[in-house]
Formats: sequence, structure tokens, C-alpha cells
Amino acid sequence: MNNIKEKYLKKIQHAAESIIYLDEVNNLVIKKRIKKRYRLPEIDDSLRKFRTKSEASLIRKASRIGIDVPKIFCVGDDEIKMEYLGKKKIRDVITKKNYVKICEKIGFFISQLHKNNIIHGDLTTSNMILKGDRIYLIDFGLGFHSSRIEDKATDLHLLFKALESTHFSLSHDAWNVIINSYKENYGDADRVLSRLKKIKERGRYKKNPDRKGF
Repeated sequence: MNNIKEKYLKKIQHAAESIIYLDEVNNLVIKKRIKKRYRLPEIDDSLRKFRTKSEASLIRKASRIGIDVPKIFCVGDDEIKMEYLGKKKIRDVITKKNYVKICEKIGFFISQLHKNNIIHGDLTTSNMILKGDRIYLIDFGLGFHSSRIEDKATDLHLLFKALESTHFSLSHDAWNVIINSYKENYGDADRVLSRLKKIKERGRYKKNPDRKGF
């Protein structure tokens, strides 16, 4: 991005690995990966290029399997230009009146990702945008391909923890709807949920270890 272009851009998010800009003239989002000074320049350039291409590939594959994701207009070495979907994050609009319909959709698109061995890596209601009556999944920056049950269970566990911390009053009911939808649409769901139970148990053990005999 040169200085002429930058004057039309509005920074809307600054994360650890990237900066998100809104191009208000063309109504699109630009996700640009940040240079890391602690890495050798050639390694940093290679990593940013790889992660940018990988994220774009995951978004496009998600689109092909029927997941609503932002349209990609252009992919550079360290940036992706995408469709701007608006500001309505599921985090801000989910309520006790609408959570069932929303969570059924969430469970469905996670089932489709996992069926196709896509791990999102950051499943939170902040990475889901409501536009009209459609829910769009965004930010595949931590995503990857994997057929491992452990990775799919961990993906779900991240969402479970996000619901607990952000939507505590409806997290239990919302989670049940998501899991029921997930089970209905993914043949391997029982194996994933069995592993998820073990992950939760590991977490509880770390918080309250039984120290008898020590």
C-alpha cells in the first residue's frame, strides 16, 4: 500500500499478526500482515507470504463447500483484499430471542469445515458477522488443514470457552444447540465430542489437581 492509497484507508483493527484496514472508497477490507523485526528479513518475508496464501486458500475452500465467507478480490505477498461485510458481529447481536437460529447455523458450518478437514483456529462470536439473515465466518489467520480428531475437538473447545467468557447467561443453551447441529451434520461428531470431553477434563485437572499421594 503506498501513501496515495493509504489516505483512503481507515484502520479498524490492530492484532498481533496483522492490521485490518477499511477502504471506504471501494468498500473493501484489507488485511495486511505485520513485519516482525525480531525475525531475519528473508524468514519474515517468507512466513508472511506463506501465511497470507494459506489463509486465502482456506477462505476459498470454505466458500466452495458452502460456508459464507468474505469474497476475496486480490491476494498479495502480505495482504488480502476482501469484501467488507459490515460491523454486526455475532458477539454483539446474539440474544435469548435469536440464539437458536444463529447457533444452528454455527453448528452447521463448523460441521462442514471439519468434514472437509479445515480447522478454523479461532472460533469466537467476534469472528462471525451477521449480514442480512446470513452468518459469515471471518479471520482464518490461525487456520490450517487437519484430519486429526484432537485438532477438531480443540477447535470446538475454543468456541466453548469463548461462549462461556463472552455470553455466560446463554452459553449453556447456545452450546447445546451448536452441538446438536454439529452432530446432525457430521458423521464423525461423536469421536470429536468424546475427545472434547477429555480436553475439558484435562483443563479441570490443571485448575484443581488432585494432589493426594504427593
